[in-house]
Amino acid sequence: MRPRTAEVAVKVAVSVAAAVLALAAALGGAADAAAAPAALRLERALPPKGVPVEHLKERDRARHGRRGLLGGSSAVAGVVDFPVEGSANPYMVGLYFTRVKLGNPSKEYFVQIDTGSDILWVACSPCTGCPTSSGLNIQLEFFNPDTSSTSSRIPCSDDRCTAALQTGEAVCLTSGSSSSPCGYTFTYGDGSGTSGYYVSDTMYFDTVMGNEQTANSSASIVFGCSNSQSGDLTKTDRAVDGIFGFGQHPLSVVSQLNSLGVSPKVFSHCLKGSDNGGGILVLGEIVEPGLVYTPLVPSQPHYNLNMESIVVNGQKLPIDSSLFTTSNTQGTIVDSGTTLAYLADGAYDPFVNAITAAVSPSVQSIVSKGNQCFVTSSSVDSSFPMVTLYFMGGVVMTVKPENYLLQQASIDNNVLWCIGWQRNQGQEITILGDLVLKDKIFVYDLANMRMGWADYDCSTAVNVTTSSGKNQFVNTGQFDVNGSPRRGAPSHSGMIPTAVAVAVAVALVFGAFPRR
Repeated sequence: MRPRTAEVAVKVAVSVAAAVLALAAALGGAADAAAAPAALRLERALPPKGVPVEHLKERDRARHGRRGLLGGSSAVAGVVDFPVEGSANPYMVGLYFTRVKLGNPSKEYFVQIDTGSDILWVACSPCTGCPTSSGLNIQLEFFNPDTSSTSSRIPCSDDRCTAALQTGEAVCLTSGSSSSPCGYTFTYGDGSGTSGYYVSDTMYFDTVMGNEQTANSSASIVFGCSNSQSGDLTKTDRAVDGIFGFGQHPLSVVSQLNSLGVSPKVFSHCLKGSDNGGGILVLGEIVEPGLVYTPLVPSQPHYNLNMESIVVNGQKLPIDSSLFTTSNTQGTIVDSGTTLAYLADGAYDPFVNAITAAVSPSVQSIVSKGNQCFVTSSSVDSSFPMVTLYFMGGVVMTVKPENYLLQQASIDNNVLWCIGWQRNQGQEITILGDLVLKDKIFVYDLANMRMGWADYDCSTAVNVTTSSGKNQFVNTGQFDVNGSPRRGAPSHSGMIPTAVAVAVAVALVFGAFPRR
């Protein structure tokens, strides 16, 4: 989530060292664990583990802050298909991103998929503080409007800028002329930020047609050209070229393409939860069996849902339902730009207590750095309860243990799991991030103001409705229409050096250990 003023003040942390020592102590003492480093194994798996929870929370806080601009089109109406890379695994990536092709001559830009903000922006040349390399093993690019024959800067006198000014998405100097550039400045909760100006240029994309063919399409859109970044946005470890906001603002890319008749007013994603990550992202409606829908709360800047209750192991938690009522300070938000999940302050303790009370008798409960953790040698599904979220209309979202737990470490066959849902300290807002969203289809039906979901294997194809009313199979991000891999897609093996670097750092602390 990227609201401009959001601040998620959460202070619980589980470091790699603390997690391993806690596990060793639970199994008979930290001293014994230190005496046998060869038996120590830190595994890579999802949900994320072996990474300080505070680190993930800091990343989420860095993402909790952005919001809010049209042209011609040479595209034929259909389903717009975007590739998906990255994963929720912090060893590999820790975020999901796609690629957009902009300008003439066109270039590809890697941008984070964010349903909690509205604007598409990319780093531009020149840029102060923008990373020039990325630990994701992707080639970063800088957009230059002066070298694109189809690019034009949006002046403050433009109606699109006027609309953005009214919603706080743009800034113009009052002393400047009407021809001065329409600018923006986004500041985030962690103090980082970006600023730049709006441009209009051509976006190129694939459109799946009703005749089962994929067409190369394009449309003129407005997006942000960032020439300054600060704070965590300057870091290179997981740097991308920008942010692709999928919010419901009238001037988001989703709304722009719909206004141009390019795509329907609905988009869907299915984010793979495996280490390899990837998934499906389409401007269109996935229509797989099992999808259930609940209304979106109208007139909200984010994708707010009316959650009514939480059930753990068949028992409804003792939480006043008014705690989930949507207002300026309350509500439940679905956001792909958040790694973890954050429970309203008043719901956190009942949730943790219910999980702890419902675990299998063979599971040992421990507290590590104030975070509730568990040690078990059994499978996670047989050791931990199922969680059910109830929404307006009796609609249910089933949350498996892998969607609320983080695997921190393992010694022999014993695994340390910690609750990954965090307390939204001092706030009654619940945020459902990638930890919950992964391995599920999510449909954002803006035309009918509803959201749908279903558990799904996101490595398989899906049915998506086209504007002609026909259904097509789409497995986005893997192949072009001719069956060859998409150009510029980073191989999963290409991301391994980041994981190796983390593993080596841990090995230096604890000694050599086998890795799967």
